[in-house]
Amino acid sequence: MSIHDWALVTFTILAQMSVGAFLVLGIAHYYARQKAGMEQADRLSDRALVAIIVTLGLGMLASLLHLGNPLYAPRAVTNLATSWLSREILAGVVFAVLGVAFSAMQWFKWGTFASRNIVAWLAAVAGVALVFSMSQVYMLPNQPAWNSLATPVSFFATTFLLGGLALGVAFVINYAYIQAKNPGCADVQCELLRAVLKGISVASIVLVGLILVTQPLYMGYLATGPKSAVASARMIVGSYGALYFLRLALVFLGAGVFGAFLYITAERTGKERMMSYLTYGAFMLVFVAEVMGRMLFYLTHQGIGL
Repeated sequence: MSIHDWALVTFTILAQMSVGAFLVLGIAHYYARQKAGMEQADRLSDRALVAIIVTLGLGMLASLLHLGNPLYAPRAVTNLATSWLSREILAGVVFAVLGVAFSAMQWFKWGTFASRNIVAWLAAVAGVALVFSMSQVYMLPNQPAWNSLATPVSFFATTFLLGGLALGVAFVINYAYIQAKNPGCADVQCELLRAVLKGISVASIVLVGLILVTQPLYMGYLATGPKSAVASARMIVGSYGALYFLRLALVFLGAGVFGAFLYITAERTGKERMMSYLTYGAFMLVFVAEVMGRMLFYLTHQGIGL
């Protein structure tokens, strides 16, 4: 793979992960607020915002590499009427700006809760628009391997699966910090952590099921398509077969097996260390699997015509 392709892999994975983490964080904060009040909800989630913004920043930096000359970046937003790439870049910038603004407002408690909530909702909408625009960039009639429903489905599956597990890691690290600094408030946070991780594990199991169901359908679509689609299918199960099946095995192991054990462990008190290890393991396995999947996405497409 070229540097250009690696830049795309890095950008799409990190941007989707940050969007997913931001969306799941909103759900987790709402649950924690209903369960234990605003102060405990903020204690659970505020530090995770920093990790999300840093992740998005790294993804945006990687996106500049595939433009060739970063100085040309402003020109890429000049064709919003017809170009999904322009819309993707605009949505990414808007999500980043609103995400940073909300993080600052939330961290320093600027403004009212209502005003912060409005900024958070606008950032969430921009994040969804970013992932959707990102998927539409590849819906090209002359690229059968990309031009299918599998592209947006896989992009949004990565968004919520990787984003949710990454947020789980952030919550685990946050809990360890709280426990070390102020053990007196750790009990409530432990209950919230266990509840949130159970939700993330259930979502992970559902999403890995979606991935495993859509893969045979996608391969069937390629196998019955034009010659270039058939060529892509042969590359996926032939030249890159080991990578393809390893990717499916890792995502099943991380999101499915580790997800199930994480749920069982989070049901029990006193198992926080094992719960943390399972969260780290699930995220790492799924992250490697999603990088492999994105590599295959760029390595195996075959165009029609010149």
